[in-house]
Amino acid sequence: MNSSLERYTERVEQYASRFSRFPLFLDVTMVLALIGCAFFGTQLSFPGVVRPDTGKSLEVLLGLSCFVLLKYRTHTRTVVVVVAGVTIAAIARGYLLTPMLLAPLLAAMYWLAVLCDRRTVRLYALVVTVALLTVNLFSDGMRDLSPVLTVIGPVFWMALPLVGGSLARLRGDYLEAVKARAEHAERTREEEARLRVTEERMRIARELHDVVAHHLALANAQAGTAAHLSRSNPEQSRKILDDLTGTTSAALRELKATLGLLRQDDRPKGEGLEPAPGLARLPELIDSYRSAGLEVVVHQDGVRRPLTPGVDLTAYRIVQEALTNVAKHAPERAAHVGFTYADSRLLITVSNDGPATAVDGTSGGFGLRGMRERAQSIGGDLCAGPRPEGGFEVTTALPLQPSAAVEGESP
Repeated sequence: MNSSLERYTERVEQYASRFSRFPLFLDVTMVLALIGCAFFGTQLSFPGVVRPDTGKSLEVLLGLSCFVLLKYRTHTRTVVVVVAGVTIAAIARGYLLTPMLLAPLLAAMYWLAVLCDRRTVRLYALVVTVALLTVNLFSDGMRDLSPVLTVIGPVFWMALPLVGGSLARLRGDYLEAVKARAEHAERTREEEARLRVTEERMRIARELHDVVAHHLALANAQAGTAAHLSRSNPEQSRKILDDLTGTTSAALRELKATLGLLRQDDRPKGEGLEPAPGLARLPELIDSYRSAGLEVVVHQDGVRRPLTPGVDLTAYRIVQEALTNVAKHAPERAAHVGFTYADSRLLITVSNDGPATAVDGTSGGFGLRGMRERAQSIGGDLCAGPRPEGGFEVTTALPLQPSAAVEGESP
């Protein structure tokens, strides 16, 4: 039964959607049907009651009032006033009040309930109903009925279009609200997609900057040192040039791994890509700087903890970028890297000796900003600036995931 009703409802909605493309055709059809109803209503009367003789003029006026309904969309209140006036005049002349005679007025009241606000609907419904009942009580066509039936009939028939129109308006408001929510959700999804794309672009930009800046600065330092030692110490110069080859190869590998993340292919996840670097590769990083002539001292306080991949990568990149800044800007060829494991934080400090403004020029570039963004992206923070005793210092505090402490050597 329910399936049959659903199929019937779907067919009605399909037909309604097809005909809704031609509103004028629907309006004209409605007007012709109402004219037929009104004319048929004028022919009804109680047995033994003579129909009023109005010379067909009032019947023609009823038919003409139906054409006013063509303007129900733009002049809803005027349509109600005109149709109600003609209908009340017909009842006053002795026509029997029937649903057929009231059909044009019921249609006008329906559209009033659909298109107008509730206060207007209540006011017009009250005035029209009271006028209709007053005329109907003294009409010759209703003299044989009790006053109770004379009142109940009009009130019942007038209530139907008002209730139907109110329900239709509520359904329309509901559909509009659903549509608005869907549009809002669509806009929200688009904004979230744009935000994700922007965040991904920033992440890739930071990664590329760290890779390129580190290796180019290191290669430049190694090439400069090799050129300086080429005459006084050829053996050391050749060793540095061999390290330079390893530096450029590492740069190419990291660039390939980073750019490979942008490719959309059918390879299994991670195939052909190197794992993201972490503090486990810190000795290799320190050795590369030492080969370029930068003396790096590493110390650790507290018991080493295992890090999540995101924190591990962030810690490695911050140390890498900070040492790159020291290699590029600091006149003193020495740096200090400290790791302090607290209860819930890993404190990393990278500092160098020398004049207080030695590395301060990097604050306007992308290096410090990228380090700060990396730290904030995982819930940490970063501070950088000249030290009172001279030199420059980068300090970051990164969150530790609660886990069992493991012993290990310093990074």
